[in-house]
Amino acid sequence: MQAFIRIHPEDNVAVALKDLPAGSVHLQDGSSVTLAKDIPRGHKFALRSLKEGERVIKYGAPIGVATAPIPGGSLVHTHNMKTGLGDLLSYTWEPVSPPRLRAQETRFFQGFRRKDGKVGIRNEIWIIPTVGCVNSVAGAVEKRAQSLIAGSIDAIAAFPHPYGCSQTGEDQENTRRILADLIRHPNAGGVLVLGLGCENSNIDILKEYIGDYDPCRVKFLVSQESEDEIRDGLALVKELASHAAQFKREPIPCSELIVGLKCGGSDGLSGITANPAVGAFSDLLIAQGGSSVLTEVPEMFGAETLLMNRCENQALFDKTVSLINDFKRYFTSHGQPVYENPSPGNKAGGISTLEDKSLGCTQKSGSASVRDVLSYGDRVRIKGLNLLSAPGNDLVASTALAAAGAHLVLFTTGRGTPFSCPVPTVKLSSNTPLFEHKKNWIDFDCGVLVSGKPPRELGEALFEYVLAIASGQRVKAEEAGFHDMAIFRQGVTL
Repeated sequence: MQAFIRIHPEDNVAVALKDLPAGSVHLQDGSSVTLAKDIPRGHKFALRSLKEGERVIKYGAPIGVATAPIPGGSLVHTHNMKTGLGDLLSYTWEPVSPPRLRAQETRFFQGFRRKDGKVGIRNEIWIIPTVGCVNSVAGAVEKRAQSLIAGSIDAIAAFPHPYGCSQTGEDQENTRRILADLIRHPNAGGVLVLGLGCENSNIDILKEYIGDYDPCRVKFLVSQESEDEIRDGLALVKELASHAAQFKREPIPCSELIVGLKCGGSDGLSGITANPAVGAFSDLLIAQGGSSVLTEVPEMFGAETLLMNRCENQALFDKTVSLINDFKRYFTSHGQPVYENPSPGNKAGGISTLEDKSLGCTQKSGSASVRDVLSYGDRVRIKGLNLLSAPGNDLVASTALAAAGAHLVLFTTGRGTPFSCPVPTVKLSSNTPLFEHKKNWIDFDCGVLVSGKPPRELGEALFEYVLAIASGQRVKAEEAGFHDMAIFRQGVTL
């Protein structure tokens, strides 16, 4: 096993792949550097002396600037470096030519073909409240309906949230769009839309956002119009279960699979192990004609030009510039700096600045061209790599991926988390100790890459694992019965 890694030849820092004791370490060029103190796993140390104001280079790109002289062999972290990010920037399109991704053979998974032609990887019954006032009712119906899970029905789950009323402007619009997106999601073989009756986003309003729907698949209940909403809700769920039970798994080409890409609770190894493995997976999926969706825009800051230059055309480049700068305006409009990241857990794991995190984060996108840029609440319409506007918050971003049409989410982490979004949420650890410690949370270990396993090989193993998940194998969060959602709130609550 390697003790440390210099990711790019131009880097002036290296990353410890395990806890390194103070003393001399030998570099690949035959030189050596003396570590002044112990370097924790995932943290950086200077390969040579850095001057105050000099750029710190990792991944072959700047991740910040030194705030004091840094002797060679010293720990490089938040105490002696800071972000180099500014606010709004001007960009110039410098297109690159990503490799053409083609598969040698068509691969399939076992999914559910819906009556409208869409495909799901789960056959669940979802209970979706229009407003937080009926969350407890939704939970009660969910609890009483568990006996209906049989045959091809995978789960019956409620998705409580605090919104749907007392919202204004874009917040109210976001709630309606996300709820409508989830109601249409093909992972649900049946959906009960549970309303109160007096809310802003009531059922009649929400139907305008849902559009055409199959009345056998989607049922509605206004609680204020029901004498016993739990009894009536359970009766409707029974009807939905009868309808959903008709669907059976069948071979579906991977060209119809959509996978969301997300990282959270990252550490210094995330950009070296888990995120590159996901990038290799994404390339394999796109080679099959499938789609991947990269989100958490604030964690593109500092690495955005790598994505911009992979845009297929000028129009997509312009949309990506707007994606980045609009999110920066959102930060500054609330009086917040655009670089108020990483989190305390990220820093404890060795990430020092937002650029440090972003350059690791964007590796989940692989090498494919950017085919489309989606606003929050949009659904995937073009196959290939998509960029989606959403914040970095794990629950909000993962819910946005599900609402965009992702059948599952690949979630890389160096710290660990138990949550799940509305679709299967696959946890991939950046380091093996996390995988071994939290086997009730983590589904797939990417820490094996520090032992020399090639990212492409691990990406192929991950691809096979995803096909198994898409064909019905449950992830740890599903085994625990976890189902979560969160909607992006930006403005005033009445």
